[in-house]
Amino acid sequence: MSIEQLEETAHAMVAPGKGIIAIDESTTTIGKRFAAVGVDSTEENRRAYREMLLTTPKLGEHISGAILYDETLRQKTKAGVSFVEVMKKAGVIPGIKVDKGTQPLAGFPGEVITEGLDGLRDRLKEYYALGARFAKWRAVISIGEDTPSGTCIESNSHALARYAALCQEQGLVPMVEPEVLMDGEHDIEVCYDVTEVVLRSLFGALYEHNVMLEGTILKASMVLPGKDCPEQASVEEVAAATVRCLKAAVPASLPGIVFLSGGQSDAAATAHLNAMNQMGAHPWPLSFSYGRAMQSAALKLWAKDPVGKLGEAQTTVAARARDNGLAARGQWKG
Repeated sequence: MSIEQLEETAHAMVAPGKGIIAIDESTTTIGKRFAAVGVDSTEENRRAYREMLLTTPKLGEHISGAILYDETLRQKTKAGVSFVEVMKKAGVIPGIKVDKGTQPLAGFPGEVITEGLDGLRDRLKEYYALGARFAKWRAVISIGEDTPSGTCIESNSHALARYAALCQEQGLVPMVEPEVLMDGEHDIEVCYDVTEVVLRSLFGALYEHNVMLEGTILKASMVLPGKDCPEQASVEEVAAATVRCLKAAVPASLPGIVFLSGGQSDAAATAHLNAMNQMGAHPWPLSFSYGRAMQSAALKLWAKDPVGKLGEAQTTVAARARDNGLAARGQWKG
């Protein structure tokens, strides 16, 4: 795939008023979410749940793409239609999570490194053949008394850059996700400083690995005080700090930035995105790539009665997509 094609896909992912739905939970993670609502995590239940999400009527009006898990990319609807075909008909670009999760970073207690580079080139070839057109890799950065270390930041940036280069080699748009966790007592200023250092390290590594930014998407965490910080920030403060940080560290050549919800409530994630887009024109589109903030309400409904509550659950998904689509334009009314 040429850089022009990669760029075209990247721009389509952040089309005006559209964002990404993340339904890439690992079997372990979705098992925990199913357990919380009393659903057994069988392959059929996982398939049925994701069919509910992906067959939501008019999903493509506000959703440009969906990040899938390996299992999901290979699954079909009950009627035998592949999920990839369902998505294409809805105008939703198939994406795939390719990292294999985090492991402890040796020598640095409390910090982690994301693994999954071994064999990635061959996996990416297969995912492209299966219909995926973008991929995602998540790095995890925690803030604590002595963290993050420079080694943790640099190691994860290096892995993200190697992954991104391999993606573009195989014709997939890389979505790079350096998540700065909300866990902790740190204030918004500390989060700002850490986020800026992480982003500068990431884009330095991408440059060193000859990654074409024009065919890359950043999935960013917002600049927020820690969950246990006594002084929480207003919507306006979060929006202003996040935009200021991004402008300080992210090149303007990037096609777009999508945010993760990162444990925020549904309403807070939408409000923060809306406030950023009400601040005026930015160097890049600011949109969303939400998982729990798109799914949680629908999951609770669907779990009560997967057949009887199907329509109601899909209506909830569509409403969340619409709200976040409006927020991506700065037009959400709350």
